[in-house]
Amino acid sequence: MSKQLNLTLSIWRQENAASRGRFETYQAKGIPDDASFLEMLDIVNEGLISEGELPIEFPHDCREGICGTCGVMIDGRAHGPELGTATCQLHMRKYNDGDTIVIEPWRATAFPVIRDLVVDRSPLDAIIQAGGYISAPTGTAPDANEIAVPKEVADSAMDAAACIGCGACVAACPNSAAQLFTSAKLWHLNSLPQGQPERFKRAEAMVETMEQFFGSCTNHGECTEACPKEIPQDFIAYLNRDFVKSKRVNRTMASRS
Repeated sequence: MSKQLNLTLSIWRQENAASRGRFETYQAKGIPDDASFLEMLDIVNEGLISEGELPIEFPHDCREGICGTCGVMIDGRAHGPELGTATCQLHMRKYNDGDTIVIEPWRATAFPVIRDLVVDRSPLDAIIQAGGYISAPTGTAPDANEIAVPKEVADSAMDAAACIGCGACVAACPNSAAQLFTSAKLWHLNSLPQGQPERFKRAEAMVETMEQFFGSCTNHGECTEACPKEIPQDFIAYLNRDFVKSKRVNRTMASRS
């Protein structure tokens, strides 16, 4: 049988990016220990609504650790105390009766607060739009299964594609850098045969877009620790290599055009 927890929550409340935020204290009573962290917030919100108060806005969607929509700082850690876990996958059995939990939004200049725990993560979308795609001219493209992909390459691409774009790496980084996110999105395309025609154009465009919004990587390693999919830092090395090469390759191609 599940146990019932009585918790004290210190939650960041903020009307919008321009307003001054503050922590407010709420009592979360009778929380089943088999509830997820987001279900616990649902229960608290139901109580607030019944009392005529504004509910706490928090990011969520699929609640299956796939979409990357969820994500808050819990006691100073992105996604909370459990490694390799998104906020929606964290369960209340990780806490004890009487605990106090501090909940706040991602803290990064590139992620302004929309309301309460919800932040604007559109700069991550801008990086994808800059080059996170593969052009496929219609009419002459071969079937996908006609292109042989070595197992090592396929495995590496799949590891990179596991990134759900939640932004925890940015929130955990002391520099608010997005190298882990960008390198994962870059490498899952740049490593595949289908991604080679635009490889260096993609590398330059995505990295330069990233640098417009985010800080620089100085190899603290907090990004991998916070990542719910445990994306390895190796991909940052691949990103740096392709970006340096892109400057020479793209300049050479431009001179020939």
